[in-house]
Amino acid sequence: MEMPAPDANVMSRKAQIVERLSEVLPRDAVISDESETRAYECDALTAYKCPPLCAVLPANTKEVADVLRICHEMGVPVVPRGSGTSLAGGALPTADCVILGVAKMNDVIETNYDDRYIRVQTGRTNLSVTGAVETNGFFYAPDPSSQLACAIAGNIAMNSGGAHCLKYGVTTNNLMGVTMVLMDGTIVEIGGAHLDAGGLDILGVICGSEGQLGVVTEATLRILHKPEGARPVLMGYDSSEVAGQVVTDIIKAGILPVAIEFMDRPCIEATEAFAKAGYPMCEALLIVEVEGSDAEIDAQLKLIMDIAAKHNPVELREAKDADEAGRIWLGRKSAFGAMGQINDYMCLDGTIPVSSLPFVLKRIGEMSKEFGLDVGNVFHAGDGNMHPLILFDANKPGDLELCEDFGAEILKLCVEVGGCLTGEHGVGIEKRDLMNVQYDPADLEAQMAIKDIFDPAWLLNAAKVFPLNTSEARRAA
Repeated sequence: MEMPAPDANVMSRKAQIVERLSEVLPRDAVISDESETRAYECDALTAYKCPPLCAVLPANTKEVADVLRICHEMGVPVVPRGSGTSLAGGALPTADCVILGVAKMNDVIETNYDDRYIRVQTGRTNLSVTGAVETNGFFYAPDPSSQLACAIAGNIAMNSGGAHCLKYGVTTNNLMGVTMVLMDGTIVEIGGAHLDAGGLDILGVICGSEGQLGVVTEATLRILHKPEGARPVLMGYDSSEVAGQVVTDIIKAGILPVAIEFMDRPCIEATEAFAKAGYPMCEALLIVEVEGSDAEIDAQLKLIMDIAAKHNPVELREAKDADEAGRIWLGRKSAFGAMGQINDYMCLDGTIPVSSLPFVLKRIGEMSKEFGLDVGNVFHAGDGNMHPLILFDANKPGDLELCEDFGAEILKLCVEVGGCLTGEHGVGIEKRDLMNVQYDPADLEAQMAIKDIFDPAWLLNAAKVFPLNTSEARRAA
């Protein structure tokens, strides 16, 4: 994966840059020792690594503004970092950059149950947002699989979703406002604790911008009343294509489950060995969850079970109590960790129309044989957000490159059937060179023109998202 050559002029001024940053931050918040900066050399896309020039850990918006102002004055690139769980290389450093981590910024600033919002610093983890409000009967809906660790900052940067996004939407549907610091240190407030802001939808531009436009330090998030109840059902099938058709039929019937999750045999076998959730050994498994009152749940599940039964399931299991519901979800929540125990893998997240699931799953299986690499599929089937896990051996010469080529073909397939390159992981470096597959030059020019306004010097995460040859003139200016 190509990255721009580091700026020798910036590298030669490391001592001066560190000294300036230490003037506005506590000494222990500036990390410049090479052995310590290795903790920031990659995110969860571990195939690519590069220690940064240094890393800083500000504790509030003012400190972030001070850091960015200094870096702007000195022409130093900055890469924002949440918890480092990005699977697309969104927080991969360059050797001449400052990593700006928000891990220390994890406070709850305000909670308002009457108007149903919470304001937090963006270093707070996803799951702990719900943890701050659940005793009062509320929750925060977006629930990425990494929700125990991932930060709200990263969720906003990548517009993350999760298993329950089918009903509740992704981050952009639950984000009401932000405090953001521009590259020159200017602090701006966008949106807020109300239904909609007047004027242009700048908030919609910020969410999903991958740290290209500014550093989001505080976020106002929508919180919801906990549903009266929820219940999942587990379905096993003899083929992935049949399971994909079941998903299509459920959606076509007008039913809106809170989640529809898919796993195929490689993932089932790995999660059973790892989590022992009690899954049936079959080719494909669906987890469908509905919520509401007992009567509502019963009515929805009857319709879903009737649809499922028409496709000759290997197993059809409705959770009878909270313990059984927890076990049904246990394997799904453990899938990524379980697969990591058996192989190196690259996780994709192309998104497709739900009606294309059977065809795309079939083609992925065919391509797996063509490339000679196994694939485990686990994904948010209800909204077509694919998560193929391509298994490879990082110690085998050429395997990573073969995996990249295979992944590129899967993502091209997603675009070909009317989908897009990314559903929630972002573009980062992983899909950067595929942007021309989805967008024509005019589209990319319009996107880069927006970055020109927010970050004219192209210092914020500039090696990501846009193909390097497309952004070269702007980055070199």
